[in-house]
Amino acid sequence: MPMPRRAAQVFTAVLLAASTVTALSHTAAAADTLGSAAAGKGRYFGAAVAANHLGESAYAGTLDREFNQVTPENEMKWDATEGSRNTFTFGNADQIVSHAQTQNMKVRGHTLVWHSQLPSWVSGLGATDLRSAMNNHITQVMQHYKGKIYAWDVVNEAYQDGSSGALRSSPFADKLGSGFIEEAFRTARSVDASAKLCYNDYNTDGVNAKSNAVYAMVKDFKSRGVPIDCVGFQSHFNSASPVPSDYQANLQRFTDLGVDVQITELDIEGSGTAQANNYSNVVKACLAVTRCTGLTVWGITDKYSWRSSGTPLLFDSNYGKKPAYDAALAALGGSGTGGGGDGGGGNPGGNGSCTVSFTRTSDWNDGYNGEVVVKAGSAPINGWTVTLTFTPPQKVASLWNGTPSWDSSGNVMTVRAASYNGSLAAGASTSFGFTAVKNGNNSTPTLGTCTAS
Repeated sequence: MPMPRRAAQVFTAVLLAASTVTALSHTAAAADTLGSAAAGKGRYFGAAVAANHLGESAYAGTLDREFNQVTPENEMKWDATEGSRNTFTFGNADQIVSHAQTQNMKVRGHTLVWHSQLPSWVSGLGATDLRSAMNNHITQVMQHYKGKIYAWDVVNEAYQDGSSGALRSSPFADKLGSGFIEEAFRTARSVDASAKLCYNDYNTDGVNAKSNAVYAMVKDFKSRGVPIDCVGFQSHFNSASPVPSDYQANLQRFTDLGVDVQITELDIEGSGTAQANNYSNVVKACLAVTRCTGLTVWGITDKYSWRSSGTPLLFDSNYGKKPAYDAALAALGGSGTGGGGDGGGGNPGGNGSCTVSFTRTSDWNDGYNGEVVVKAGSAPINGWTVTLTFTPPQKVASLWNGTPSWDSSGNVMTVRAASYNGSLAAGASTSFGFTAVKNGNNSTPTLGTCTAS
């Protein structure tokens, strides 16, 4: 792959009691960006970021508006952070982390141990020195960013392509053997007990010899208590390497081992409907896998992409939203880009009826996401109101695509249409969603009737 190589904010719930209706209402904005829509699904949508572009207003503005997670493109790699042995420089990476913190974005650390972008001094070390240097590099970099990194790509691209399923030749594999991966993960855990520790690779998106080798490694690690929390799938696609038909099933089989998965470097060459469909399929695959916790596109605009001639990103060279953007947002359940929201065709005199249905879209130990679909009857409507009754001590952490209020008990939530999704043509539908914290109670809320206006 070309050089330089590239290789999370999951929605943060704030418990709300009945007295904090104002705060909840403030968060009930439209899910009209990638980050907000992904957060509504309990996931993040991030971008790989280059420090030297942050001074460009359109670049930073698009990043801040659309994304809620960042990955430094090259600024945390070994050659950027330790060009000379035991002399560390973090300025460019610090710039990205600082920017992310001001925007409440998660940061994925990329990457600690990788065969590429190594300073020459590393390759010249003998086995004993190399082991010491590897562990020291992991320790120093992780300590510098401790508490600021959501997840680390501890080891990157350790397996070779092809049918062998073998480790690729690298200073680490050649001199330390296959045990270097386990050692790197154990060292990383000793430095930071809180950060997620991930393995990251490319051409592992479907079931093949390479992904099988990674799968076997993860299964072995989990069986022996080696600390690994997640696996990253780079997902660089084009016409010669399309989204595989078993993409979702492959993600699922890894999560079945007890790890999270993330799409870490997504870009899809192409244009128009074909590119849009591919982005939609990738997003939907992640949403269908409960422990797929987020997606990151490798760059913001086509003009700075490492594959710029293939126009693989969601924003064109002028930061215009492409059809692929609309498709990704729609797959996330977002409200679209034209400022219109769902339902077009509402009639100023509409006074029909509406019906509602509820789906529990995702579930985890102490929380779940719910989606309520509102559908107009045989006549258009201009607005709608829905009630949900929650069993104490459950609390709603956030709501999107609607305006909520609470009764005096704090258990009955009334949701009215937002400004953009109240008018529905006859038979048209829209939806709103929420994240609830169980607080030990797993009951599904009682859905009331829909009142149209």
